[in-house]
Amino acid sequence: MTDASAASENRASSYSWYVLSVLVIVYILNFIDRQIMSILAVDIKAALHLSDADMGFLGGAAFAVFYALFGIPIGRLADNISRVKLLAVGLTLWSSMTALSGFARNQWTLTLARMGVGVGEATAGPTAYSLIADYFPKHQRATAISIYSSGIYLGGGVSLFIGAAIVEAWNSAFPGGGPLGLVGWHAAFLAVGIPGLLVALWVTTLREPERGRMDGLPTAMSPHPWRTFFGDVATIVPPFTLIGAARRGVAALLINICFGLAVSGFAWWMIKLTGNFAQWSAVALGYYAVFSWASNLRSTDPATFRLIWGTPAFIATTIGYGLISLTAYALAFWSPPYAETVLHLPKAELAFWLGANGAIAGFLGVILGGRAADALRRRNPAGRILVILFGILAPIAPLWIGYTTGDAFTFYAMNFLAGMFGAAALGAAAATTQDLVLPHMRGTATASFFLGTTLIGLCFGPYMVGQISDWNATMVDGQMVGALRTGILALVGVVPFSLAALLYAYRAVPAAEASIAERAAAVTSG
Repeated sequence: MTDASAASENRASSYSWYVLSVLVIVYILNFIDRQIMSILAVDIKAALHLSDADMGFLGGAAFAVFYALFGIPIGRLADNISRVKLLAVGLTLWSSMTALSGFARNQWTLTLARMGVGVGEATAGPTAYSLIADYFPKHQRATAISIYSSGIYLGGGVSLFIGAAIVEAWNSAFPGGGPLGLVGWHAAFLAVGIPGLLVALWVTTLREPERGRMDGLPTAMSPHPWRTFFGDVATIVPPFTLIGAARRGVAALLINICFGLAVSGFAWWMIKLTGNFAQWSAVALGYYAVFSWASNLRSTDPATFRLIWGTPAFIATTIGYGLISLTAYALAFWSPPYAETVLHLPKAELAFWLGANGAIAGFLGVILGGRAADALRRRNPAGRILVILFGILAPIAPLWIGYTTGDAFTFYAMNFLAGMFGAAALGAAAATTQDLVLPHMRGTATASFFLGTTLIGLCFGPYMVGQISDWNATMVDGQMVGALRTGILALVGVVPFSLAALLYAYRAVPAAEASIAERAAAVTSG
């Protein structure tokens, strides 16, 4: 029997499903810690005297840049050490930093805590996706990834319930502030951060699977994983990036410097235009670091670079879905503040309905989308791309109706539909990128895929809405009030760009997947 035949007979065991259930719980905690900022936004904004753009930065780039950047070396590390232990360490870190957010007293201390959450959560995607790929065969992979991804919506929804309940209970019990001067939003961060430390102990009990077995391609790990990891860290942290570039030659150093100057110039121009130093400094750091890392990867691991960065189908899929995630992250962050400040709905009510909407709609969308993607994939090599296309086109009408109505029921219903339709794309996009690389490259591929969902989606979605809201603000009772409705409706502008990228991916994915081994071998032999 050939390796391919053996792989085709593999089936997910009961233990595989147990591992998946634990990973879903971890991902729920991941998104509770990430998304709780949303229901606390109005309170934080008032307490720290911030603008909508400032809040967009805290809900987006402050977390996203460090999440994306550390996902790069951690993704490679996940390819070469115990993924179970790595995930447990990451969960401990992000839970601790979430709890520390409860002691923030200004924008910068809260920013530092959110950066720490980003670094810790960078372990979740690469380790979980890689574990799923080794516990589930290819024909079940999109379904398994979709079930895992349901943690996004369950965690995001639960975070609204928990946040609203804790804020109201704490502020009722301590109207002038509780112990150490902590108010409701401080207590909420503490309450959701601490349980993750206990779940991290549970994660350490999981078994590490053999790499590549499900694909009939058993894969050995690198004998020097930490050397690679610290080498990768050095390629993303300035000024070490210059040293790494210089080692590749004068031309590489000059290209690196020129790109750094170009992205710094762009950031300076945007800071002058918007007045937001934190956002655009973070963006410049993020994109420069990714460029430096990708340039180094091209030199040190040309086969992995070729199958990820050198494959237009991979890039187009990532960009296309990244723009879907831009809208999704923006709505996830701003819909509670919008309901509270524009529609004047009570915090407890909106938390219940938006939380339930987000959890149920996201769960249904991602599961049904994953099943549909696997079914279409069996009939058409590019079938999963059709589900991603659905994810960018279907939410347009619900978004527009939901954020132009003054009726609460219509608002909640349209949020449900927009969330469900958009969520359908995630499993299809993630599975597509996993299928475009070899097994030992999956951690790196996952990190690269998350660059799209973070440095495109999370980095810009919440901020873009906040900045447009500030630009269109009006004076009410002597105070500037942002125009969140205008900012949210502007999200429709990303649709044509996502559509163009995905139509290209639809044509390019079949050939790219069919030539994986051949293209990797050509680079290695060359």
